[in-house]
Amino acid sequence: MALNKEAVGTVGEPYEISWTSKDSLLYAVSLNVSSDQLEYVTENSTGVNQKALPTMPVVLGSGQASSASNPMRNVGEFNFANLVHASQSITLHQPLPVEGTATVQSKLVAMYDKVKAAVIVTEAEATDAAGKPLYSTRSSVFIRDAGGFGGERGPSGAQNEPPAKAPDHEVTFQTSPDQALLYRLNGDRNPLHSDPNHPAVAAGIFPKPILHGLCTYGFTGRGLLNALCGGDANRFKHIEGRFASPVFPGEALTIKMWETGKGEAVFTTSVGDRLVIDQGLVRYS
Repeated sequence: MALNKEAVGTVGEPYEISWTSKDSLLYAVSLNVSSDQLEYVTENSTGVNQKALPTMPVVLGSGQASSASNPMRNVGEFNFANLVHASQSITLHQPLPVEGTATVQSKLVAMYDKVKAAVIVTEAEATDAAGKPLYSTRSSVFIRDAGGFGGERGPSGAQNEPPAKAPDHEVTFQTSPDQALLYRLNGDRNPLHSDPNHPAVAAGIFPKPILHGLCTYGFTGRGLLNALCGGDANRFKHIEGRFASPVFPGEALTIKMWETGKGEAVFTTSVGDRLVIDQGLVRYS
């Protein structure tokens, strides 16, 4: 069955999400934040006011939405095993509180026909308890063997390319062999990240379970936060990037940054010479 290009414009029903101080602490710890940044990993140290990491919106509301809230409910049938997360952006309209509630509404904004594959783009808007914009996200998924439905080809070509010079900042984080087992406690329990007998591993597609792409994204956000914002989440405004290659728990992630203007930089994340996030852009104050 071909995908339904008429699904573009589908709006999910608004739904409420909530999170606690403990959720914010867990997210930070799952990205190996430690005692050198106590404001993200403790709520009861003298003189420390807890803060939430700015990439945390990607895990908020996990499991709290209904099927009616999903804007992809009308896209048609496809093999879910062929779906991978392709890109992710977050725009923060105000600092994310360490605990609170928000109302989220999602919309399917584009479906691109790549002939042998499909790309589906969704956006979500979150408003706080007072009805003020809190954050916006934009996400795309790549679905192998789902093309040919007669949709637009969509944009292509390079974007947010680093200049041909050495980076202005470079940060490396070492992940642990068990990193995914901790990160999955934020809500993504996909066994591809934990089960050594997963079909994708058994079939030789991957030699072992892979790290969550959004875990790599979170480590990347940490590097940008520390190098460009002095570790202050209140200065972090926007992040976007494309997932270029999987990461395995235990690999080291190197984030390279090139400042391109006031409050703006492009970045990449790599494992050795292998790019794992590219087309990266960050905005900050």
